[in-house]
Amino acid sequence: MQLPYKILILDDDKLVTSSLKSLLMLEGFTDVVLYNNPKEAVEYLNHNVRDVIISDFMMPEMNGLEFLSEAKKLYPNASMILLTGYADKENAIKAINEVGLYKYIEKPWDNDELVINIKNAYERAHLVDQLEKTNIELKKHTLHLEELVREKTADIIEMNERLSAVINNCADGILIVDKQGKITEDNPACESLWGMSDEILKTKTIYELFEAYETDWNEVINDEEEKLIREINIINVVNGNKIPVEISSAFIPAKSDTEEGKHVFVIRNIHFQKEMDRLREDFIATLTHDLRTPSLASIQTLEYFLNGKLGELTEKQNLLLSTMKKSQEDMLGLINTLLEVYKYESGRLKLIKTPFEFKSLSEECISQIKPLADAKNQQIETIYTNIDAAPVLADRNEIRRVIINLLGNAVKYTQEGGLIQIRAEEDGNDLRFSVKDNGEGIYKKDIPKLFKRFSQGTQEKRSISTGLGLYLSKQIIDAHGGKIWLESDKGKGSEFFFLLLDAVMIKDKDEVWTA
Repeated sequence: MQLPYKILILDDDKLVTSSLKSLLMLEGFTDVVLYNNPKEAVEYLNHNVRDVIISDFMMPEMNGLEFLSEAKKLYPNASMILLTGYADKENAIKAINEVGLYKYIEKPWDNDELVINIKNAYERAHLVDQLEKTNIELKKHTLHLEELVREKTADIIEMNERLSAVINNCADGILIVDKQGKITEDNPACESLWGMSDEILKTKTIYELFEAYETDWNEVINDEEEKLIREINIINVVNGNKIPVEISSAFIPAKSDTEEGKHVFVIRNIHFQKEMDRLREDFIATLTHDLRTPSLASIQTLEYFLNGKLGELTEKQNLLLSTMKKSQEDMLGLINTLLEVYKYESGRLKLIKTPFEFKSLSEECISQIKPLADAKNQQIETIYTNIDAAPVLADRNEIRRVIINLLGNAVKYTQEGGLIQIRAEEDGNDLRFSVKDNGEGIYKKDIPKLFKRFSQGTQEKRSISTGLGLYLSKQIIDAHGGKIWLESDKGKGSEFFFLLLDAVMIKDKDEVWTA
């Protein structure tokens, strides 16, 4: 097998060079040049590349170390082998360090060992050459990478400067909060909201900064889902003002396994928004109030016609005027509902609580709704538990409004021949009331929307109602300190509940009813 090694042999003894070439040719080395004169060998190396250079030590004009030193300058990666006698061994060892020889071989040498050393020398030269090329490529890539790093670093610095400018000039407050609820970062808008310096804010926790109802801050800072928290108030410590805000919460993942994730809170001052809402509501309240007088006047006038006080009416006229009167009454009902909603929202409606028998009120409401149920051939079933035991202390007219609304919805959304179940029970001082139907039911995802203002049915089916009935019912029950809710699922009917806490009156030892 031919070996692609490029070898140069220098020895002043032609017999030595000839024997070495014959040995190497037998071993498969085909590219071997021989020289007996060092200067001629140097001249050859000026124009030709060699992988392995072998030189005798003792030669006239130039010894082996001097020759190999010159060769090293031309081909620093080539492997240099020095052939030396025993007497020159110390000089050879010294030359390995000074000249950078690969190896020295003592005369007389072993042919097998010499061949192995030449092969190893070639591999070493080849590896050094490859390493040098690799280093050159690596330097190029390193320079390119350094340039990329400089560019990306400049981009990151610019982005950070822009982000800092946005955060620092943002009108909304921005807080970074750790898992313990401690404030770690804030922006100038937060300092203005609370009237505190950055240093003081960073000594606080969210539990200290926010005045909130029905907000579990532990749940917020341990949840990785985005949240929008409404109806939160904060106190400005400088002027003592209570500022209504909305808070958007988002999770910031940890950078490593040794760190914990954090939350960012974006805090928006909604004082002016609430003021605009109030002005709008005042306008609506004024408008609806002013509409009551012409509506009442229209109804009264139509009643004069229908009662025959202004002359006899034909059947067609009577039907037309009755339809007009019903439309005016519906409009008046809507106006009254809007006014009631406004009064509850503005806090202007005060409950008038009096003791009353709840069963009697319930039966009264059922009697009012029953003609509508009979028209659809619906059955109404009542189940009372401990209702006769004690009166209830609440605003009778407002509770009546809630019951009528729930019964009316049950009749409206239950099919012909359906069943409506009414349950009422007293449990200690609490009263629970429910209306259950076997209608189509409501998807669970739509339930939270039903008690919102102007809610009109579900995504699959819209109602022609105003969307204020359940909203007003919730306002009334909330004003009593109670709770109203719905249990339903599509195809399983619906059951509306309300709970009045501590509303049932009890007798003391002197036989006096007390709440």
